[in-house]
Amino acid sequence: MGATIATHRSWLFARARRRFSASPVAAHGHLIPPKPGEELRITFIDKEGDEHNYEVAKGDNLLDIAQSEELEMEGACGGSCACSTCHIIVESQDFYDAMPEPDDDENDMLDLAFGLTETSRLGCQIKMTPELDGLRVKLPSMTRNLQASDFSGGKDKKG
Repeated sequence: MGATIATHRSWLFARARRRFSASPVAAHGHLIPPKPGEELRITFIDKEGDEHNYEVAKGDNLLDIAQSEELEMEGACGGSCACSTCHIIVESQDFYDAMPEPDDDENDMLDLAFGLTETSRLGCQIKMTPELDGLRVKLPSMTRNLQASDFSGGKDKKG
């Protein structure tokens, strides 16, 4: 009878285990080119003032675009709105007004951004739409990665 109880317990334990699962990994920096005639235009102005023009697809976010084009935008949290290293400055108030309002999480992270302006946003939270065709954004001269600064003595990353 002892062997029967042990076998029964093993079966119960095996049934009680949860199966391992994982959600799909976000492929930051890997974008699908826009379909012909559906291109949206964006210009990034880097820290040196150089302009970089791209044609992108509807739904692409600015962090993914910048990383796919190897621009200096860190995105330390992987686009989860948990840092401010993808801080961008929208050049035009009209384009800024065409964007959805930032939510509380984005506003909290923007409060930590270096060089915050009235038209600052997080690149990971801005998806390209036809209303944003022709958007121009500046990359700030520095970013502040508080996740890394906890371990490196609080130094800012100079661009």
